Amino acid sequence: MKIDAHQHFWNPARGDYGWMPADNKILYRSYLPHDLEPYLKKLEIDKTILVQAAPSIEETEYLLGLADSSSFVAGVVGWINFENPNDYAQLERLSKHPKFVGVRPMVQDISDRNWVLRKDITWAFDAIEELDLTFDALGFPQHLENFQKCLLKHKEMRTVIDHFMKPQIVDHSEDNFKFWADGISALAEDTSAYIKFSGLITEASEEWTIDALQPYVEHILRKFGASRMLWGSDWPVCRLRAEYDVWHGAASELTAHLSSDDKAHVFGQNAITAYKLLV
Repeated sequence: MKIDAHQHFWNPARGDYGWMPADNKILYRSYLPHDLEPYLKKLEIDKTILVQAAPSIEETEYLLGLADSSSFVAGVVGWINFENPNDYAQLERLSKHPKFVGVRPMVQDISDRNWVLRKDITWAFDAIEELDLTFDALGFPQHLENFQKCLLKHKEMRTVIDHFMKPQIVDHSEDNFKFWADGISALAEDTSAYIKFSGLITEASEEWTIDALQPYVEHILRKFGASRMLWGSDWPVCRLRAEYDVWHGAASELTAHLSSDDKAHVFGQNAITAYKLLV
């Protein structure tokens, strides 16, 4: 089974996508199941993980509604307010939906770099463990150290690191690569987290190449292995650099040397395990 472990749907008219530039013609439009389905059929992708893109429970409920009417959506990663312990009730309610698989706070947009270590949000990580959900870690290389500390405090929490933690591919330098690689290595060695092979081309230049991405993929494979890496499209955000099938082709080329079993894990099986999918 082939699974896209990271895609989005949205409608800007909802009004809760504060990060989305209204003048961006690629992003600032509705993206719905009928827009994605042709790519899935063309590439024989069976299922997807639909991920939140707005910090609101209302958007999570909107996504669950789309998932209910889309047979290819296997799971939804939603959002709750980690800063409001009363949202435990919301998380418990959402967790009863058969397609609700996890939560993702938008750490990359939070100015406090130490946010994940705040004592007043510990309840949320405890609740994720208690309710047998998955935590999606979204951030930048500067967040790696604190994510590692957080995950060491919550060792039983299933975690997926989004987008290789967004390395600075467009500003590639020996120092930038080492800072990212050292943080990734520690996270891989000290935790049981999975990592998403997604979002790379949007961290690269408009003239991105396979060669520019390869050192990052090689490092992840060395440290996490194919058994903990899962491919995602990050569609429609990927359209800032390439269409869905182009990124899928690049990812396939970057993993062409893997065994057929390893490829099956990267492009499907690991998503089933990381999100406990009922497929």
